Amino acid sequence: MSREIIAFCCEHSATPAANLAGRLGLHYSENLRLIPVPCAGRVDVVHILKAFEKGAAAVLVLGCEDGACHHIEGNTRARERVRYSRTLLEEIGIDGRRVGMFNLAPDTPHKFLDIVNETNETLKELGGGK
Repeated sequence: MSREIIAFCCEHSATPAANLAGRLGLHYSENLRLIPVPCAGRVDVVHILKAFEKGAAAVLVLGCEDGACHHIEGNTRARERVRYSRTLLEEIGIDGRRVGMFNLAPDTPHKFLDIVNETNETLKELGGGK
């Protein structure tokens, strides 16, 4: 079973945080696949479910901090969609902890790494597979 983590990253917050982590020489696990998006609010339930259908072990939606969204309510919409996705996954027997929404600022590479590391720990607890 794949241990791949798909991370939909807002181009205003999470993508710069990930890039800064790289420039600082901070390493994150190789099982992470970053997908830049214009706003976390653009990530739909379908995108999340498709990631699992294609074999992802976990999906992260990483957006701006509350009150700092460049698209005003994008992170709020994303949080609601992640919550709904979690419910759908649990209804079909997939642990809802495999999907998460996190907020971070563009200058927080260590928080970005913490999120990835915590997700990997959760996957270990869950046995890595679906």
